[in-house]
Amino acid sequence: MSAEATSPGAPIRRRGRPRIDLRRLGRVALLGPVSRDRLPDAIGHVAEAHRAHHPDADLSILHRAYVLAESSHRGQMRKSGEPYITHPLAVTLILAQLGAETTTLTASLLHDTVEDTDVTLDQVREQFGNEVCYLVDGVTKLEKVDYGAAAEPETFRKMLVATGDDVRVMSIKLADRLHNMRTLGVMRPEKQARIAKVTQDVLIPLAERLGVQALKTELEDLVFAILHPEEYERTRALIAAASARTDGSGTTPDPLAAIAENVTTVLREAGIPAEVLIRPRHFVSVHRVGVKRGELRGTDFGRLLVLVGEDADCYAVLGELHTCFTPVISEFKDFIAAPKFNLYQSLHTAVVGEDGAVAEVLIRTHRMHKVAEAGVIALGNPYAADGTAGTQSAEPADGERADPTRPGWLSRLLAWQQSAPDPDTFWTTLRADLAQDREITVFRTDGGTLGLPADASCVDAAYAQYGDEAHTCIGARVNGRLATLGTVLSDGDTVQLLLAEDAASGPSPDWLDHARTPAARIAITGWLDTHPEDTRSPHGGRPAGAGPEQPSQGHSRPGPRPQETAAGTAAAPDGAATAVVDRPDATVRLAGCCTPAPPDAVTGFDVRGGAVTVHRLGCAAVTRMRSLGRMPVEVSWEDDIECRVTLVAESFGRPRLLADLTEAIATADAAIISATVEPPSEQRVRHTYTLQLPDPAGLPALIRAMRDVPGVYDVSRARRPATMA
Repeated sequence: MSAEATSPGAPIRRRGRPRIDLRRLGRVALLGPVSRDRLPDAIGHVAEAHRAHHPDADLSILHRAYVLAESSHRGQMRKSGEPYITHPLAVTLILAQLGAETTTLTASLLHDTVEDTDVTLDQVREQFGNEVCYLVDGVTKLEKVDYGAAAEPETFRKMLVATGDDVRVMSIKLADRLHNMRTLGVMRPEKQARIAKVTQDVLIPLAERLGVQALKTELEDLVFAILHPEEYERTRALIAAASARTDGSGTTPDPLAAIAENVTTVLREAGIPAEVLIRPRHFVSVHRVGVKRGELRGTDFGRLLVLVGEDADCYAVLGELHTCFTPVISEFKDFIAAPKFNLYQSLHTAVVGEDGAVAEVLIRTHRMHKVAEAGVIALGNPYAADGTAGTQSAEPADGERADPTRPGWLSRLLAWQQSAPDPDTFWTTLRADLAQDREITVFRTDGGTLGLPADASCVDAAYAQYGDEAHTCIGARVNGRLATLGTVLSDGDTVQLLLAEDAASGPSPDWLDHARTPAARIAITGWLDTHPEDTRSPHGGRPAGAGPEQPSQGHSRPGPRPQETAAGTAAAPDGAATAVVDRPDATVRLAGCCTPAPPDAVTGFDVRGGAVTVHRLGCAAVTRMRSLGRMPVEVSWEDDIECRVTLVAESFGRPRLLADLTEAIATADAAIISATVEPPSEQRVRHTYTLQLPDPAGLPALIRAMRDVPGVYDVSRARRPATMA
């Protein structure tokens, strides 16, 4: 808030955003307030910019805020020599140009009064109301006298908590930091670098997440100039050289301008009202493109921006461009159908011009463009029912705000910061969290969603959904298939987290290798710190094995194998479940890949040696053999026979699991011929049973009974990999 000085280099101007003359405003500000019926000249720029977005705005409150700010800051000077009042004026102008509403501008004018003058929060509340007071308090620094080295991280913690209730707090902070970065040059180089590093690690990611691209891009360039001066100068020289080649005095035509003209013609002929602009890239963007491609092309210094009236027009423009130009399909992205987590909406594509030049194109409505530039600032006061008052929207059932300014990332940040009381832990974790600049959405099986950073795993999903209850998580299903907790999730995955019934279970130290979110890492570390004696188990707080009635690890019995019989029949071991083919001399085998048994629908195929192999109709081997032209052989089951089948039960280890499964099997009137329990792996246990049923029709009921046993998540027929005979 109080960083001072001059620019680190040549000012980086943005079109349509004129800079105020600080020295002229300083001279006007020194004259003091004017009569009540006239707005002070010193905030004329602010009033003009504000009325451009809000024609009916009441400027009287800005008048009163300016009078208080000017009188309280009178006599204070910035290190650059201007009166201090020029700083809140400049910050307020930045927000006014982005379309901030009157309450935000009022708080912006007063944002340093409580911190740097004798004005108190009670005075602000009395004169301007609770909303303005809350915003001013949110951006007021904590005193170093009280907090020492923890003052900066604790100030950001306070600010983020305030942002959770009103994002306008962070809007003011971002504009405040932008003006301070613009005027940082007279400070010592080491202090410039420290402020620039915090801006890079914390403020720029926050600007990105709140969608305020106009502030983010200029902050990036200012930080780039301070932290990487050599690369900055090289990039500045490249941009200057490209501009010199393509301006009126140059001899090289601008390839981007030529494509823009062709695009304009195409859209006009198609009857699509559109505005086609050339949008220059900022310094950091040009530098990134150069690093990515190695050599910059003439069209790499900017992009085309096509602005239309309606959402449908965006897709109409896209269709015309892809019809009349050669599109670069790999560059197409639809952020209208699937907006980014920071409210950003646009269509991205790239097309090839007549001379082979490739131009990137952004297609959006005027409303989308406003939100793309100003993010949450463009929403005005999102908590007001009528756009002017301060009524906040109701909380939905899942705790997320109904308005779009309380996205999932902010809720997660506010949740984990409560578990990080140590300032150093909070500061380090905050920077790491904000460094994850992409977000994915995964779906829960109950219909809800989870917002997670890119590369998040099932461990992160567990803690995002269940909090500390995720300590007992023992597995997951991703898109219906069993997955390890370390499985990395992708955007759009469906995740079902599986929890153990044993509340004493806990996470494994290995989980930290897969945790990406601060909430997961803090929770896991906290549990491990309070349960040091339980970390000896390789599978978490408790060993993953089952109860005492299970066989010891490392010992298993081989499962049953299908058996051949002569004279056109085949039976499972011990003579049960006989399959019959109409070939008296044929040898019949029951396939091990699908283990057919009554009452399965089956078919057979001739294999080498004159034998017939019997498969279930749904077996993948049947499809493959038919695709190879193999003719099926008709197969039937003998009547009035018992059914013998091999089932595999997948379960989570727990005491009495084997006893409960055995009881379920006995209740279904099935006899256990043999059983195998494999050693536990990642808290999961695999049981293989060969069972004999008095009636084949009872098989579905038996499988359902086994699946109903607590801890069992799947029961299926035994399979072996199919082979082509």
